[in-house]
Amino acid sequence: QVQLVESGGGLVQAGGSLRLSCAASGRTFSRYAMGWFRQAPGKEREIVAAISSSGGNTYYADSVKGRFAISRDNAKNTVYMQMNTLKPEDTAVYYCAADLRWIGGAVRTVANEYDYWGQGTQVTVSS
Repeated sequence: QVQLVESGGGLVQAGGSLRLSCAASGRTFSRYAMGWFRQAPGKEREIVAAISSSGGNTYYADSVKGRFAISRDNAKNTVYMQMNTLKPEDTAVYYCAADLRWIGGAVRTVANEYDYWGQGTQVTVSS
């Protein structure tokens, strides 16, 4: 029903920046809260950032506060994540996810409560 396609990953040096994009199909994107998750080899998938359907509320994991910024453009059915001052520990596959359940402008931070997922995009940060 909903397809999500991430782009913008790649290989960067520590201290560099990347901007991830997630393009969503469908006609009701503005109703979805959206999240970015990441999974490193041998690690559990973890929340990185999330944004409410209107964009008015955001959440960031402590490890990325002050460095990453999530945003959305509902007219373009796209959510973004600007990643600055990247560190080697940011290396992971990054996934975009859509939460279709009504949560009154709040965001969810648990992976299994999201309904649709993209295929992931690799981010590698060299030291």
